[in-house]
Amino acid sequence: MDRDVSFQPGDISEQDATAIFSASTVAMVLTNPRLPDNPIVYVNRAFERLTGYTSDMALGRNCRFLQGAQTSDSAVRDVRLAIEHRAEISTVLTNVRSNGEPFLNALLISPVIDDNGELVYFVGLQSEVENDKQAERLKQFETVMAEIQHRVKNHLSMILGLIRMKARKSKAPEEYKDLSRRIESLQLLYEEMSAATLERNDGKIKLGAYLGRVANAIAYLDSRPGVRMNIHVEPLMVDTETAVRIGLILSEVLTNAMQHAFRDQKSGLVELRVMRTDNGSMRAMVTDDGVGLPADVTWPNADGLGGRIVQGLCDGLQATLQVTRGAVGTIVTLDVPAAD
Repeated sequence: MDRDVSFQPGDISEQDATAIFSASTVAMVLTNPRLPDNPIVYVNRAFERLTGYTSDMALGRNCRFLQGAQTSDSAVRDVRLAIEHRAEISTVLTNVRSNGEPFLNALLISPVIDDNGELVYFVGLQSEVENDKQAERLKQFETVMAEIQHRVKNHLSMILGLIRMKARKSKAPEEYKDLSRRIESLQLLYEEMSAATLERNDGKIKLGAYLGRVANAIAYLDSRPGVRMNIHVEPLMVDTETAVRIGLILSEVLTNAMQHAFRDQKSGLVELRVMRTDNGSMRAMVTDDGVGLPADVTWPNADGLGGRIVQGLCDGLQATLQVTRGAVGTIVTLDVPAAD
């Protein structure tokens, strides 16, 4: 059955949402305003810990079940109006855990709009605040959560774009399996992004640690007997938007090497090296000692989804990607200029 190119409720599965949000230490909720009563379609584990409600207890219900007798009617009205007008809102509500215990919940709600201007989700980020430190912690919460929320929406939009791109070219639902690897790279990014890390590092993450985890995940997911992967990454700090693009590019390159470079070989080596150049740019090199790129093949190109993704991501970074046929195997060099 052909998959509809336009976005419809349910296009992002629970598995996809889990891959994006499950590792986060921030309580997150996705609601679907295209379904009756804007029900919850996903909660992460941090939400379960905060509220005491499991995902099975929360899914399919409107978020109002968290309200109690002490919940401010005016705050609830403000939230309702913001949702009706597709607006962002930040507030503090007195909510109730599953055991009946009230708690102060600093809440940030934001709409997710697709590139056609359609409302597809609401993202809710939550954090408990204390009475005596409420003002200070709420200010801190709003600053950090607004940054994470912005990135969540950007990355969710990127995934929607990838799904649409795949939908235009594919008639086989099983071909969507390769999206899980790309979403996996975002999951690893969110594991590197905690509120404390963003504050301590001025909104940046350790690129080497992130890329090392991406490479290790691919080596595990696409492993084959006799093929090894060596990883050498310098400790670099970059903003998360740059990191996610670099991670997705190298995910495509490393996966290609693991899947195609050793078709007729019983053993082989894939190596990733990431370093800072003298002028402050970043260089990543992926080499293999496999069969090499066929003489009649150029990559990346517009024929495949992976090639189109890599071309688009490189353009966004103003980066260059060079693919060289070595005496043995293939050498892929990614150069990302230093940020202004």
